[in-house]
Amino acid sequence: MGILRWRAEKLPTVIRKDILNDTRVVTGASDALVEFRDVQFFRGDRAILDGLSLTIPRGKVTAIMGGSGCGKTTLLNLIGGRLRPSAGQVLVDGVSVPGLNTRDLFALRKRMGMLFQNGALLTDLDVFENVAFPIREHKRLPEPILRNVVLMKLEAVGLRGARDLMPAELSGGMARRVALARTISLEPMMVMYDEPFTGLDPISKGVIAKLIRELNTGLGITSILVSHDVADACAISDYAYLIGSGRVIGQGTPRQMQESAVDEVRQFMDGLPDGPVPYRYPAPGYLDDLLQGRRT
Repeated sequence: MGILRWRAEKLPTVIRKDILNDTRVVTGASDALVEFRDVQFFRGDRAILDGLSLTIPRGKVTAIMGGSGCGKTTLLNLIGGRLRPSAGQVLVDGVSVPGLNTRDLFALRKRMGMLFQNGALLTDLDVFENVAFPIREHKRLPEPILRNVVLMKLEAVGLRGARDLMPAELSGGMARRVALARTISLEPMMVMYDEPFTGLDPISKGVIAKLIRELNTGLGITSILVSHDVADACAISDYAYLIGSGRVIGQGTPRQMQESAVDEVRQFMDGLPDGPVPYRYPAPGYLDDLLQGRRT
């Protein structure tokens, strides 16, 4: 934990001046950092989220799992204020995100980190400058101090020696780790991971999983892990939610999820090809369909 964050957290006031981010924040009011209360979200006439409620506890790694297109990334976009719910409440640190004005929303976003699925590195900047970019944008640090901060973040992900490489020279796993170093460069209160294991080899997946767990503990942050990778998500999370049909269909510790008797949960956790989510798309009878072509 950085010394600035340690000093900030030692302040006794309920409402304090955040030393790192220079914004007024409410702390210690609840064990929940993020709350979704009966949230609905529509794209056209299609309900992506339909009365969804869940809670993300402070200081924990929470996994949000579900099939492709179930609304996992939509949840992250609602937390960050990129999307607004059609109904219901989205609260972060006790504050209603949809109710924030632009200035306050940007201030809140400075306290969040986001690791995108593809890393989203700036291709014309080397590794050092990619990590330094958000610090240069939001802080006014002397170059010697900025250099030390960047090297500290790169050391945390094991890539201090790669600081002069360009993104094109990095493997997929290395690029993801550089992106993670950039994500924690401003010491956020929360980091959101959007499918962090996708496209990685087994060793790189293991490295990213180790970093998520260790950084969560070492920095004292809250981690939200969106994934459909059951094994890796369950290995590092403290609590997990399973999303389907726009709602929570299962929740509990990883062990409770793996031992669940609910059919929808069992199908997802075991990777069964048929079940509540059917293998076949609805269609008329096969023989009738074939004969219909002859009749015409």
